[in-house]
Amino acid sequence: MFAPFLGVLWSFARIFIKAPAGRQRFNVLGALNAITHELILITNDTYINAQSVCELLSKIALLNIQVPITLVLDNARYQKCKIVATLADKLNIELLFLPPYSPNLNLIERLWKFVKKEVLYSKYYSDFSGFKRAISDCLNQTHTAHKKKLDSLLTLKFQSFKKYNFT
Repeated sequence: MFAPFLGVLWSFARIFIKAPAGRQRFNVLGALNAITHELILITNDTYINAQSVCELLSKIALLNIQVPITLVLDNARYQKCKIVATLADKLNIELLFLPPYSPNLNLIERLWKFVKKEVLYSKYYSDFSGFKRAISDCLNQTHTAHKKKLDSLLTLKFQSFKKYNFT
């Protein structure tokens, strides 16, 4: 969303932060290869819906990957609808839905957090095209300028808890 993201702000006096007027959206729906970190994207200025997810599935299928594909998704309603499930079956893509409120289990969420930190936090864009360009440029540089940072961030190591009694 084309709106300010404050990093950290602490002040004795009132400070006014520049922010763009209006409500414009730049939606990014992406799939991240957990091994190669290749990024597949669908973007638009309207809404993400079942058709967007189907477009992403089709784009993934066109890669002709010769191993089984599992796409990890959160529980958005448009991802769980029949049209998406039918296309995924047809394209031989397994859909794996995470438990609610567990974005930490999805690698793509780490990428989104990185992008926000790099291009949105505490930055002002005077127009929507600059805002979109900054996000797109960051995403397009995942295998070049940002590769080293992302390789350490996008690991398959997840924190796990052994049996623990919380009482």
